[in-house]
Amino acid sequence: MKPRITVAGSVNMDLVFRTPRMPALGETLHGHEFRQIPGGKGANQAVAAARQGADVSFIGAVGDDGFGDVSRQTLAAEGIDLRYLTRVAGVATGVAGILVEDGGDNSIVLAAGANASVSVAQIEAARDTICNAGMLLCQLEIPLASVTHAIQIAHDTGVKVILNPAPAQDLDPALLAQVDYLILNETEATQLSQIEVTDQTSARYAAEKLLALGTGAVLLTMGGHGALIAQTGECQFIPAIKVNVVDTTAAGDTFVGAFAVGIANGLSIADASREAQYTAALTVTRLGAQTSIPQRQEVLDFMAARQAA
Repeated sequence: MKPRITVAGSVNMDLVFRTPRMPALGETLHGHEFRQIPGGKGANQAVAAARQGADVSFIGAVGDDGFGDVSRQTLAAEGIDLRYLTRVAGVATGVAGILVEDGGDNSIVLAAGANASVSVAQIEAARDTICNAGMLLCQLEIPLASVTHAIQIAHDTGVKVILNPAPAQDLDPALLAQVDYLILNETEATQLSQIEVTDQTSARYAAEKLLALGTGAVLLTMGGHGALIAQTGECQFIPAIKVNVVDTTAAGDTFVGAFAVGIANGLSIADASREAQYTAALTVTRLGAQTSIPQRQEVLDFMAARQAA
């Protein structure tokens, strides 16, 4: 049977510009290409989980505009349950302006739009969807009060919780203590732990501090440098999968979604992380957010080819 995963999170339309480099303040720079691609951390993670074989339900909001229509159609095409994806009248769908330089790194500016309207009441209305899932997946592109309520529902009913605390913000230790898997990057780990993460040693110190707050496990993703997995009394580093990078957009979201499916399927945290690394590695070889997220068979073929090499 497919694992059941509920995602409470954001939906954005990504407006993606390819550039030779990041522009300086006040500079007008000629770009190579422009594309309009469905995105949003919540939606990206939902798509990643669905493509890796999960039965996914989504809690979120879009506006009553063309971007909202396209976003809903895109998620529906993945077979995602959208009963709790609301359409908010008179509000724009969330938008992300993304600059992707030739080396693959990106800079992103968000306008929350309808994402800001995801309320505690909407989360409460979806209580059964959370309680009946095997896993709840949250990020921080919708109001923190709504994320907190979703996590509380899951925690109280024994549903495993994954939190991707992005964009970075300060969080109550009581919330972190209800999280089974905290998946974050160097910037987010630095803000939450108050330890500057620059290498494996500082990553370990930051992870240990976060574990001391009660989080079940910490996965600290470090891009091309790999990922650190920390649990109480145990810490290991998983190297990155080397590929030619085209665009790093949605790599972290793909890792989160794929990891969730691995854990829900009964894999160990290390094995789920390795599969998530392969899935994210394929993502960065392509442009865009949801357009870059691979299907399950692609990941299996990629893993087999790399392991046979």
